[in-house]
Amino acid sequence: MKRGELEHAIRAACDIANDTEIYVIGSQAILGSFPNAPAALRQSAEADVVPKNSPEASDAIDGSLGEMSQFHQTHGFYVHGVSLETAVLPEGWEERCVAIRNANTRDCVGLCLEVHDLALSKLAAFRDKDRNFVRILLNECLVEPSELLARLPSLSIERELRERIEGWIRGTAEELETV
Repeated sequence: MKRGELEHAIRAACDIANDTEIYVIGSQAILGSFPNAPAALRQSAEADVVPKNSPEASDAIDGSLGEMSQFHQTHGFYVHGVSLETAVLPEGWEERCVAIRNANTRDCVGLCLEVHDLALSKLAAFRDKDRNFVRILLNECLVEPSELLARLPSLSIERELRERIEGWIRGTAEELETV
């Protein structure tokens, strides 16, 4: 996905949800902080979004703009309407969102997860693809290991997973020499 496509997704999702603000909580939220993010971080053809003021409209977004929809077939990317519970996010994430708002969004606002919050959300899922995403963020110096570790305690996750994530961050940062 490219930044212009995310802007189109924001505009279309706002139209469907009859809302002016959309949270972008999936991997393509990277385009809020880094409009020209490395291609390896922009592999997904989907934007995961939640209408800020009308979260119940997520199903309508998914139905109109989701995978295999006419929108997807026409534009080559799709918008997945999700709930906020889809992601595990650190405390204070709402205040750190990066806003995308311009003529291409028709002044609707895409509130993209800040890059460290996005990385922690990915690590909370701890799937291979999510760890690979964060590895690229670390390797490209787009996140600071110290900031990830500082925010980690505010994730609502089990102690064992927190320790596993901490070990992974430390080990990967050392391996990539980004500490």
